[in-house]
Amino acid sequence: MKVSLGFIFLLFFQFTFAQYDFSAIDSRLEAEKKQLEGHVVALIYKDGKLIYQKAIGTDFNAKSQVPIASASQWLTAALVMTFVDQGKLRLDDKVSTYIPLLNKYSKGYITVRDCLAHLTGIESEPIRSLKEQLNRKKYSNLEEEITDIVSTREIVSNPGLQFRYDNIGLNMIARVLEIITKRGFEQIMSERITRPMQMRNTSFSNLNAVNPSGGAQSSASDYITFLAMILNKGVYNGKRILSEQAIEQMETVVTTTDMIKYAPKATQGFQYGLGQWIMTTDENGKGTAFTSPGLFGTWPMIDRCRNYACIILTEGKLNEERRELFLHIKELIDDIIPTSCK
Repeated sequence: MKVSLGFIFLLFFQFTFAQYDFSAIDSRLEAEKKQLEGHVVALIYKDGKLIYQKAIGTDFNAKSQVPIASASQWLTAALVMTFVDQGKLRLDDKVSTYIPLLNKYSKGYITVRDCLAHLTGIESEPIRSLKEQLNRKKYSNLEEEITDIVSTREIVSNPGLQFRYDNIGLNMIARVLEIITKRGFEQIMSERITRPMQMRNTSFSNLNAVNPSGGAQSSASDYITFLAMILNKGVYNGKRILSEQAIEQMETVVTTTDMIKYAPKATQGFQYGLGQWIMTTDENGKGTAFTSPGLFGTWPMIDRCRNYACIILTEGKLNEERRELFLHIKELIDDIIPTSCK
């Protein structure tokens, strides 16, 4: 009986992967092996299962844990939205309600939404290199970091008007979560996101202050689990993690091209929602494809027109060549999986 059941499972597994011909993606990844420094994992999820998986590199697989840099922001935004779902936060709440110091330094009008959308208006210096990301100022905790930012950085625009991609907004709202719960950010993330979804290889632990904007380590298998939850409108394994309304709010475009004063080269041409980039929109301006790429080479994607999620996880820097490679891989996927959008 055990042999028969195993055989049936193998047949099902083969059938799952046989529905689509991803040989063009295999070929492209193999051809770009050198550019990817010999390490890459690619997973595609659709209709409740993995329909593609590819791993290149010795001892590098779907469970390998690596720093994911700004891909952390999608996780942090989702965590914030669990508090919005519970009514413990509102997107239009002023952050100064929880951090009164903001009022003293003319930053009292920044909202939760502004933090999630990089619209705080606070001056910032973009993280441009791997070294800068790893060697950020050695704060001992989020409270110390936010106190320093609030008291030393100038306001360069009114909140909600100018987009600057940085670590300020997500880290500020993460500090608010700590104040609300009287718990550390890592513990909150574990309780509400990673542990309920069995993401055992995902952590924000750090020798210095936790960095909700760019300090997570994760694996391809963990991150595709998170993406599957988002794709399934907030549900993981029958358990609701986020409401459908929360997902819709995260995927709503909040920027215009004129608002964007700084964006990483890897995301130029995209718009922004809450904690995620919006790659494409439909004729009504509604987001249809989303991403949150990381400086270290992680590129997660969701495509609602074709109902799939994808993670391409590598080691090394996300440069312009890799951006073009990952966008080309998305084009290959889109050619294989038919769209439901007109």
